[in-house]
This record gives sequence, C-alpha cells and structure tokens, in this order.
Amino acid sequence: MDASVKKIPSKSGKLFVAAIDFGTTYSGYAFSLKHDWTKVLTNVWSGGSLVSNKAPTSLLLKNDYSEVLFGYEAEDRYSELSSENKHQDFYFFQRFKMILHEDISVRRHILCEDMSGKTLEAGVVFLHCIKYLKTYLQEEIQKRFLNTKEEDIEYVLTVPAIWGDKAKMFMREAATKAGIKKEDLTIALEPEAASIYCQYLQMAQQDPSSESLGVVKPGTKYMVVDLGGGTADITVHQKCEDNTLEEVLPASGGPWGGKSVDDQFMKFLSELMGESVMADLKKKHMEDHLEILRTFETKKRTIKPNKEGVTNMVIPHVLFELCKKYHGVKDFKEVIERNELHRNNVKFGQGKLKWENKFFRGFFKKTIDSIVKHMDELFQEDAIQNVDIIIMVGGFSECLLVQDAIRKNFDKKSIIVPEDAGLAVVKGAVYFGHVPDAISRRSARYTYGIQTWPEFRPGFHLETKKVNVRGSLRCRDVFFKVITKGEKIMPGYMKSQIFQALNSQEKCLECGVFISDQKNPTYVDEDGCRLLGVLQVPLSADGKQTTCEIEESLIFGETELRFKAKDVYTGVQREVIFDLLKD
Repeated sequence: MDASVKKIPSKSGKLFVAAIDFGTTYSGYAFSLKHDWTKVLTNVWSGGSLVSNKAPTSLLLKNDYSEVLFGYEAEDRYSELSSENKHQDFYFFQRFKMILHEDISVRRHILCEDMSGKTLEAGVVFLHCIKYLKTYLQEEIQKRFLNTKEEDIEYVLTVPAIWGDKAKMFMREAATKAGIKKEDLTIALEPEAASIYCQYLQMAQQDPSSESLGVVKPGTKYMVVDLGGGTADITVHQKCEDNTLEEVLPASGGPWGGKSVDDQFMKFLSELMGESVMADLKKKHMEDHLEILRTFETKKRTIKPNKEGVTNMVIPHVLFELCKKYHGVKDFKEVIERNELHRNNVKFGQGKLKWENKFFRGFFKKTIDSIVKHMDELFQEDAIQNVDIIIMVGGFSECLLVQDAIRKNFDKKSIIVPEDAGLAVVKGAVYFGHVPDAISRRSARYTYGIQTWPEFRPGFHLETKKVNVRGSLRCRDVFFKVITKGEKIMPGYMKSQIFQALNSQEKCLECGVFISDQKNPTYVDEDGCRLLGVLQVPLSADGKQTTCEIEESLIFGETELRFKAKDVYTGVQREVIFDLLKD
C-alpha cells in the first residue's frame, strides 16, 4: 500500500459518517468518526439477535402505526399475534425490497404486499424501516459519544447499482420522510461501496501482510461481484494513478440473490404438499411458516459443494395436519408416495424431511447458473479481456456453493472473498461518505437524451414524423442525445441545452428526458427507449420578454442524476422539478 494512501483525510463536513445498508434479506448499519474514519463500528445492532451483524429486513406495522417493530422483534411479535389470532390489525412485511428492481414500474404510490396479502403503499413501508434503523443508529452513537447531535451525522444509504434513477429517487424520498435531511444524505451504489472497502481494507487492518486483494496497483482491473439477498450486482473497476477507481463497465446483473434460492425451495414445498397447504400455513400458522424459512436459511449457509450424505430438516407438525385436511392422507409418508414429481427426491422420518445432498444443492442451481452465465457474457467484452481478478462480496457470496461454482468456471482467474464479505457494502458505504471522490469516473448505464422537435429535413427524417407547428415544418419525437451508453463520465459532468418557450406567456417549460439501451437512438419511441421523466421549469410570464430561453443542464457522473436551469437573459437560476415517480 502506498504510504500516501494511509494519510487520506476524511472529506466529510460532519463528525460522523453513518451508513444504512437496506438489504432484501438483512439490513444493518455502521459508522465511524471523521478523525479515525477507517475504524468502522458494525457490532452495534440493538434490535434483537444478530446474524452477521445485521437483522432480518422484517417490518411489523399496526394499522394505525401505533406499534412498529423491525428485525427479529417484528418476526417474533407477529408469530405471537398469529398464534393468538390477533394479527388482523397488523401488517407484516418481509423481503420486499425487490419491488423496486424493475425501474419501469416504480411509482410514488406503488403498493407493497404483506405476508397475508394485504397491501400498503411501499413508501410507507420503506420509510418506517429506514426510520427504525436510523433511530437505533443514533441511540448507539449517543451511547458511545455523549452530546452527539443530529447535525453531527452524515448519512449514506446503499442501493444496488443496477437500480434505475426512479428507484434511487424513491429511496431518497423515503429516507427524507424518515427524518434524514436531504443535504445530509448521500446515495451509495452497493458494488462501488464494496470495492472502496476492499481498497481501504489494509488501512483499516493496519496489517501489510494481510491479503488486500492485490488490486491496489494503478492500472489493475478487477470484477466486483456483489451478491446480496435480492440481486447480483456486477461491475468492473480499474485502479487509477491517483488512487481513485474508474468504472470500466456499467453495472449489470439480475434478481439472482439468496432470495431466489429460497423461492426455489418454497416452490418445491408447494409442489410436494400443494399450494393450498402452503397458503393456509402462511395465513393461519405464521410462526411455523417463519420457522421453516429460518431453518432453511441455516441449512443454506452450511451446505457444502461435494459432501455426500443427507440434509435433514425438521418440519412443523401442523404441515401434516394441513396435508391430512386437504389430501386425506394418513401420514406424511403418504404425501410423498402420492407425489409423482418428488417421491424419489425426498424422504420422511422422525419428523424430518430428508434429501440427498446432491438434490438439495439443486435449489441453488438456477440462481448460480444465472450468475455464472452473466459473468461469462461480461468476460466476452473487449474492455475486460485482461481482467484476472474477481472479488466476491455480499452475504450470498459467503455461500460455499457459489464460491465453488465461480472458482470452477473461472479457474484461470484469481477469486478473492475478503474478510467480512457480508459487511463489505455497509463498511464501504461509510468509507464512501468520507471519501466521496473515491470513484473518479463512471460508465453511463444508458444513453440519455431529450425529446426535441427540430426543423424537418426531407430524406433524413421519417415522413410520418413531419408536423406543422404554426406554419413551420417540424420533426416530432427526435432523440437529442446528451450522454452515450458506456461513455466515461466524471462526477459533476454537465451537459446543457437551450430551450425556448413557444409562447412567452407560458407558465412552465416542459422537456421530456428519455433513456435508451441503444447507443444511437434516433426517435424517442424506438424499441429500447423509454421516458425517464419530464423536466418542468416554472416561468415568470410578466410580459416583459418577447421570448423566454432557458438553459437546462443535466449533471452526470454521480450516484444520482441532477439538474439545473438558468434564464439565458437574466442569468437567474430557475427551480427544476423532475418527478420520476409520478403515477
């Protein structure tokens, strides 16, 4: 490690940087002091028992919000309510973060379904989770450092890099409503945070002999494979001469986290016992349903790649009672014997389901195959032909089956799973709050452009796009490109365009901002193009100006897209409204 790196000062204007890692399966937080920023405190969860220093992303809400619980406390309380049939006045949410995965469907009032099928606005669910984590975080800081004030803390909230701009805005709004001031909040991209953590790991350990990934030399490229509960988030970084990181490829991935393994297991149980049985279990016996999930989570973490033998799993007695009710069987063995699909794959004895380990590992196959296939496709890209290092981070990366598959499929690469891989994101997010310029260049995920109506050019523009606007022939729906997909952009990179209001008395100038999966789209209604949102710039129609020209600027290169608008004639900065979440 270069000696100069050890002297990097925190660039935060606050005494503390605190990160909230809002995960699909588990959530947690961490913080550090400005003067000793590489010493990150993570063993600080006060909301019940710990799993890898985190708590389950489970939320219990009473209908009137008079009772709010998170983590294991929420699970235990809801189990208690369900067993006493007193849960009707409560919502119970688990593993709901993936509702924001498909960016095109994200809206401000999107609904989130709880475990019983009831719905509530997702914004309410997210804000209560963030608020709960924030409250415990503040209490922990107060306990350790007396007289700490709210204004002493800068917050960092993590999101998957493969999420779109709408999902990021949704999370920012939820955090703001949860009590975090807009100016005190930074959004961090999960694989970036993990990559930063890996770069500064040696600093934190103060141990030059420890394995620090071998990627600290300028010019080295490496792939970051961030595997969480919900998503696989993959990107490629290069170390620059100034010790910052450059994104070589835009983040990509899919819904291939630990939850997708759980989904395969629950699908198996539904096939074995019937959907009616599993639905009844979930509706009337929540305590037993949660116990099945917890038990599977334990088995999921201990299964090994090549170990022969059998995996046993205790199942609640109520499952047999439900099978007896719905299928008229005399015992659970009969349930298996009647099932043509799985009678050769599973056995039952002494209250336990028993699988050959080879079959049990099959629950992971679809998820792992998807991860490996996507990584293989990325390695076909010219830009990363010389990448020889793969860094695996995130809770699901600790799964030995995943590690084994990646090592076997990429046996010529150096595979590194750093210490505390499951905490790499939350710790790295703290580092990012202290050194926000650690990522010096990002790669545009999409082509960004603005909808324009230029003068119609015969033979160049489509005839079907020709329109007459007050005697002038115009071409509608033209995609005016601002940023090209894959383009390298530095934080704060600004692109501006001047727009003129067609009527000087207009109260608002509107401009549609579009994104495209193609590098050179021509029209905004082509395949792969979609409306990101509409920029709205309020105008002062005082009648003194015959024309009104506004310079609209889009600011790229950061974790979130920003905008500015300026009156060309007066130089006055205009307010910009860019609501991506409007229904």
